[in-house]
Amino acid sequence: MLKGFKEFLLRGNVIDLAVAVVIGAAFTAIVNSVVNDIFNPLIGAIFNAESLSESLRWTIRDAPGDENDSVIRFGAVLAALIQFVLVATVVYFALVTPMNWLKRVAFAKQEEGKPAVAADTPPTELELLKDIRDLLADRRTDAAPTDRTPPH
Repeated sequence: MLKGFKEFLLRGNVIDLAVAVVIGAAFTAIVNSVVNDIFNPLIGAIFNAESLSESLRWTIRDAPGDENDSVIRFGAVLAALIQFVLVATVVYFALVTPMNWLKRVAFAKQEEGKPAVAADTPPTELELLKDIRDLLADRRTDAAPTDRTPPH
């Protein structure tokens, strides 16, 4: 049962992609919680701001009355960049690194059971040249007379 589950995890096809999308959607809540509830408050404390998106901004034009001001929010862009880097970091260390390790271990175990060279693998050019050399050397020794005396 576990062997079948391992094979399922390590092969790539459409069903695996569908499962990845569903798991990714469910994992989004966890990643967002880690970023929003742990990292963002730490960054806000470092910059001494409640929210980066509201702290770093430049008002271009003050609007009269109830209209919205024209504002460029550098903090919002910075916050989005930081959040992207944090999400990528969490995903890499929580998902990618363990999966790469599991694949490496699984393939190492799989390679232990295989012969060094498969029977249906054609020989390399170097192996063919060595065989030709050995055959030529054998022909020379077979064709040479056994009683050779040098001329005087």
